[in-house]
Amino acid sequence: MNSTDRLFSALRHWAAPVGSIVLMFAIWQAAVAGFHVRALILPEPSEIFGALFGQPAYFLREGLYTLQTTMIGFMLAVGVGVLLAILIVEVRLLESTLYALIVALNSVPKVAIAPLFVIWLGTGAGPKVAIAFLIAFFPIVIDTVLGLKSVPKDMLDLAKSMQAARLNLFLRIRLPAALPSMFAGMKVGISLALVGTIVGEFVASDRGLGYVILTAQGTFDTAQIFAANILLGAAGIVLFWIMSALERRLVPWHASQHREV
Repeated sequence: MNSTDRLFSALRHWAAPVGSIVLMFAIWQAAVAGFHVRALILPEPSEIFGALFGQPAYFLREGLYTLQTTMIGFMLAVGVGVLLAILIVEVRLLESTLYALIVALNSVPKVAIAPLFVIWLGTGAGPKVAIAFLIAFFPIVIDTVLGLKSVPKDMLDLAKSMQAARLNLFLRIRLPAALPSMFAGMKVGISLALVGTIVGEFVASDRGLGYVILTAQGTFDTAQIFAANILLGAAGIVLFWIMSALERRLVPWHASQHREV
């Protein structure tokens, strides 16, 4: 496939989602103008984008802070989550103890424990990273455990009969088989990490898009609230797309199966 074919293929791929978003904003603009909805209740998209592009440096600075905090929390969730999942699969005792504890902790609403992180870690980036980590951690652990356990037993028995070392068994059989499930958990986790960061910024922060929303709420600046939420939505899409691109690069056999389907 030459560069022109790749360009047309990319355009076809993005035409539908981009077109639907443009159509949604056009309907929104017409409906607000036609029904004379007050800007305080629902501003026109033109007003929202006016607020966004009227202060680009401000939104960029706060958005980058939120994104940085999200990525730190997410990377910690991946590192700790994958390690714990491996231990849970390899050590049977941990499956009935640690695994149950993780499930119980996930049942506690993160908003309810966010104030504790502020008390323990202060009002800096620490609480936001902790909440982002905690909320992204669970799906990564669950999906990684599921993936590591999804290896056919016959394949494991064959490898053991050939006296394969435990490390080789993990690296060559369990880990490749678990990668699709791991990436499924990470794609969910990276979106949840962004949510966790915003929760932390709502509780205690003087920076980030969550802080922008809170200050705009105090002045009843609805357009600025929508502008911050649009940036959050765009950031979530980009982060999810990055994880999908990594999955296609690192697990090409799984991506090709999806294309065939």
